[in-house]
Amino acid sequence: MVLALTTQCKSTSGTRSTQDIVKERKAINNMSKSQLNAKASKDARKEAKSLRKQGWTVAPGALPMEKQLDRSYLMQYEYDQNLFPKYIMAEAMSTGGNYDAAKRQALELAIENLAGQIEREITALIENSVANQQMDRGQAVSVTRTVTESKNLIATNIGRVIPIVEMYRPTKNNGREVLVRLAYNSDMAMEAAKKAVQQDLEKRGEKLSAEVDKIFNTRFGLN
Repeated sequence: MVLALTTQCKSTSGTRSTQDIVKERKAINNMSKSQLNAKASKDARKEAKSLRKQGWTVAPGALPMEKQLDRSYLMQYEYDQNLFPKYIMAEAMSTGGNYDAAKRQALELAIENLAGQIEREITALIENSVANQQMDRGQAVSVTRTVTESKNLIATNIGRVIPIVEMYRPTKNNGREVLVRLAYNSDMAMEAAKKAVQQDLEKRGEKLSAEVDKIFNTRFGLN
């Protein structure tokens, strides 16, 4: 699933076109339609039962809770050709005076969660590059610092995301608590991170573009 609306995004093979993104979105839509006619998995039914006991429900017109959870499970088990998870998953809850306010805050928290996961993955790639002598320790320290300080920029570059699980429950003061679970295409996430890191390095006047390319090429299986 491509959970971002964008006109163009670089990928491992060069430029990821709008046509590629639309094609992937259609595949997800087709999967969702077929899931409507299929019985939810045992795990999804079990989790939905537990969530309902806790007071959670879905908004009118939304997919049934079991179907939403089924789609979430399927996407968690998808891997790319390099055996990396195809999607980065993030969940968050927030409480507000009304549904829209609580949902907006939950989405912001989930996107921050996504950015944190991306940051940790890049840091691991940097350490791997040092271990394989593709980058010296001084360069690694500089890039790692930039990655850490660019977390907000990474979150901004993630763009618009769409929740695959969305439910709510009333609070004691007549407000709403909203739970969202997001999935974001890993390759697009890493491209967003790469852009953020390179932008920050350029602002600092540090010429480490080639080293950054090596780190992300390792992630994309190009090294």
